[in-house]
Amino acid sequence: MKITSFVYSALIGLVASCRSMTPMAAIAAARIARRDTPGRLLLLDRPLFKYGALAMGVGELFGDKMKSAPDRTVFLGLTARVASAGIAGAALAPGGKEKAGAAIAVSTAVPLAYASLAARKKAIEEIGQTRSGLIEDTLIVAIGAAVVFLATRSNRR
Repeated sequence: MKITSFVYSALIGLVASCRSMTPMAAIAAARIARRDTPGRLLLLDRPLFKYGALAMGVGELFGDKMKSAPDRTVFLGLTARVASAGIAGAALAPGGKEKAGAAIAVSTAVPLAYASLAARKKAIEEIGQTRSGLIEDTLIVAIGAAVVFLATRSNRR
């Protein structure tokens, strides 16, 4: 198996570095749209988790614009990124290689959380918290949606 087989796992880790709940929300949306992930996915097939992930993804987009929002590199923020990247990275990995996909996604998400925080702080200085957050949201949600769409396949027959 080539390392390129895990490109979607790495890319979803990039998404998790900026928005911790977006990877699981994107996969939940794909499952609602009846798309199958290459890796085995049990958790987000349960309605409570599927719709909960969507709600948390939307809530995070609003919460990020608040002045009181903590940095993404605080303990709970990194913990959420590890969990979300791990679950999504496993789901987007080739079947039978879920653990490797999770590890690659987490290994991408954590260091990039620090890099993306530095970039976001610079953007806040330049254009403000709300505008920089909206721009980041647009980019990250679009990347997350594209990655999940490209990595999944329709199960409608």
